[in-house]
Amino acid sequence: MSAGQTLITFLPLHGEPITSNYATLNMRNNRPVLNFDDTTNESIMFSGVFPQCYGGGGVTAYIHYSMASSCSSGDVDWDVAFERVGTSESLDADGFAAAQSADNNVIPDFGNLAVASIDFEDGAEMDNVAVGEVFRVKLTRDATNDTATGDAEFYALEIREQS
Repeated sequence: MSAGQTLITFLPLHGEPITSNYATLNMRNNRPVLNFDDTTNESIMFSGVFPQCYGGGGVTAYIHYSMASSCSSGDVDWDVAFERVGTSESLDADGFAAAQSADNNVIPDFGNLAVASIDFEDGAEMDNVAVGEVFRVKLTRDATNDTATGDAEFYALEIREQS
């Protein structure tokens, strides 16, 4: 699918740690990164308002990442889940839609970025998030199933409307 308009971008400093097993803030060459462990599933959440320019179709999440140390084999797995925080959802309980996955992503050469992508159909996969509504998105490194060693460093999560 070709890439459409960028709707929203989340950077490491936008991250909201969860109660436990959260990605940790770090720096690489004066760039903020979030480190995701290689042995424990770690997550981070981001909050935003779904943009007025959203046309109502599916979206694609693009995860920009690198590795904290040299790694010559394996793969990195990512999960992303949306949560609608509209006017009728409880703020006292999580209500994320089922996570969608990007599995078997390449290990970038040390010092380089890679980009993984996950497609979401409009509706239930996006927890029915609508224009102008507050929402959260949770990013998780699925360390249980990936095979790369060392921390994965997160740089950006871009949400684009599919064209």
